[in-house]
Amino acid sequence: MIGGVQWAGAALSTVPTALQAALGHIELGRPTLPPLTYTLFCLRYDAECRLRRLFRGGPIRLTEKRWTELREINRVVNWAIAPARNELGLAGEAWIINPTRGDCNDYAVSKRHELLQRGWPARVLLLSEVVVGSGEHHLVLLVRTRSGDIVLDNLTPQIILWSRTPYRWVRVQSPGRDGLWVAVGREGT
Repeated sequence: MIGGVQWAGAALSTVPTALQAALGHIELGRPTLPPLTYTLFCLRYDAECRLRRLFRGGPIRLTEKRWTELREINRVVNWAIAPARNELGLAGEAWIINPTRGDCNDYAVSKRHELLQRGWPARVLLLSEVVVGSGEHHLVLLVRTRSGDIVLDNLTPQIILWSRTPYRWVRVQSPGRDGLWVAVGREGT
């Protein structure tokens, strides 16, 4: 399910027209510093953050094959990593790809890694910092499609529309500009 619409059927190759207007893209604002933990992640996993010179446009077309890959990666990574709360704060942060136990950061970078391995362009797989209702910061993976932006999140098995998340959006990786992040221009509802 995405935004209350069941995705099924062999003929599905794009987002249904009725849903396209509801999706929308997150409004990206001014450049901002990346999280310190992202910088440390890039030191550990250089290949994940390496500049990609080839930039072939904006959001990607969401085909049936890509939708299936998103659902599979979201399900597999959510299942494979046992939740482990970071009780040490910033001192305990270490974004790790595919650990056996981890927090939201590990889920988000693992999902991005797996999609990159399947040939997805980095420009559409954006790590995103949000704030949950309790005030805690949380990391999710925002996927930019031509039809709109969707979110892979370890707190739900569903892939949801960015605008339907209960979060306050803080900052997002800048599409096509590796290493840079941008503030979010408006929050989801």
